[in-house]
Amino acid sequence: MDSIYRGQKYIYDITRKYYLFGRDELIRGLDCQPDDAVLEIACGTGRNLAKIQRAYPGTRLFGIDISAEMLKSAAGKLGTRAILAPGDARNFDARAMLGRPTFDRVILSYSVSMIPDWEKAMRHAATLVAPGGSLHVVDFGSYSARETLGARILRWWLKRFHVAPRLNLPEVATELGALPGWRRDGRDGMGGYYRLERLYREGEQGD
Repeated sequence: MDSIYRGQKYIYDITRKYYLFGRDELIRGLDCQPDDAVLEIACGTGRNLAKIQRAYPGTRLFGIDISAEMLKSAAGKLGTRAILAPGDARNFDARAMLGRPTFDRVILSYSVSMIPDWEKAMRHAATLVAPGGSLHVVDFGSYSARETLGARILRWWLKRFHVAPRLNLPEVATELGALPGWRRDGRDGMGGYYRLERLYREGEQGD
């Protein structure tokens, strides 16, 4: 991953805004309260965490990423406002790496399409949601599977960056949402260009 992002990190944010749609809708749906702990798994350059900090002052920010190069960019952007650590989305130890076992909000933003064992990563993310908290996922949707010219160009572009849209994301989210103590809310955006999934854990929100 570092070989891919060593050069891209300088232009990542400005280029991705033209096709990573739905991220700001995810942020608006977080509904964070002051002192909430927010974890982004595969936080990249820290773009989302910086926006969350501005939208929800007083939140405590955490991020992990497998790429040391991306974490350098995130650290430069966020400074001391976030706790960042290197880690594999599928199995990292949040308590050891970030100082706490659970979080009020957990985010996967355009990352499941890049993680080989992404279903394992989603299930691990769900274990990190505190009672009363929620897991928020946004990624490419069903549009990417169509046979239109635009969809074919999108697939070609994504393949260059080892990105594979996960068309069964709704099914995996449905499976997690059917577990005891959970509920799910999922929807398409921009005619299926992106898919937004929210999974809510029952219980009292704590520290």
